[in-house]
Amino acid sequence: MAAAADLAGQVAPTRLTDGRFFIDAWPSDTVLARTLLRRAAAQDTFPGLPRPRDSILVIVAPDKATFETLVGQGAPEWGAAFAFPGERRIVMQGASAPSSAGDPVRVLRHELAHLALFEFLGTAAPRWFDEGYASFAAGEWDREDVIAANLGLALGRNRTLAALDSGFQAGSRSADAAYALSFRAVAELAALDPARGLAPFLARWKQTGSFDRALRSAHGLTTGSFETLWAKNTRRRYGAVALFADVTVGVTLLLLVVGPLWVVRRRRDRARMAALVAAEAEAARREREAVIEALLASVSERPGGGTHSS
Repeated sequence: MAAAADLAGQVAPTRLTDGRFFIDAWPSDTVLARTLLRRAAAQDTFPGLPRPRDSILVIVAPDKATFETLVGQGAPEWGAAFAFPGERRIVMQGASAPSSAGDPVRVLRHELAHLALFEFLGTAAPRWFDEGYASFAAGEWDREDVIAANLGLALGRNRTLAALDSGFQAGSRSADAAYALSFRAVAELAALDPARGLAPFLARWKQTGSFDRALRSAHGLTTGSFETLWAKNTRRRYGAVALFADVTVGVTLLLLVVGPLWVVRRRRDRARMAALVAAEAEAARREREAVIEALLASVSERPGGGTHSS
């Protein structure tokens, strides 16, 4: 891993410090780094966890090349930031990041939640819980929009928590779905104890070293029964919305396909009608002319109906 000072054109970053947080940023991101540092220090607690104590280094990369070098190989291309729990380090994109990278304050909060959970539980948490917890701690409620817009996600039945883990590495669409469902699962766990949230469950998890035993001890549920509850509540909460969205999308696509054909058909029918009207008008004109000619012929054939000379 290249040192931060050796990147970005050999210009050394500036280090900012507040409490347990250290942020390295290059000149183009100094203002952003100060904002990140202030917000991180002011909101240094996480749902259900004791206040973290580990010192954390955050590196704000000034450009994509520096970000990719610091992150290393194997990271998905859509990532806006990455946490390295064992190193107590976070690498995130700076002001040059695309809009798809999201709000940098919330992005940092998400990554800090990963480190806070690791400090408390170590490596015990599976990927789905780690990501779901970080999204929950960062208040990423817009994750649920993915479920609300996807009928398959909202109404899926034979779903397991363990199956979510593979989704994080299967492309951006699959990852979005995995993040959304993981967020929903952690939110569902927190709702099991409205007064204390995740605290009792996480404390039992640390004591027992087992997700399933912690779930039984804190809430009297097995992993299977919780998965059933999670799927049921997801269907109830988002099924109707997703169905409406799915039907709306279907109708829109149908209109996009059928609409042009309808316009062509409409124009063709108008052309046919115009031709028919014109043909009828021509037939009527010819009929009138035939009648007039017949009358003139009958007049000329009457006795005395010839021409006279004086």
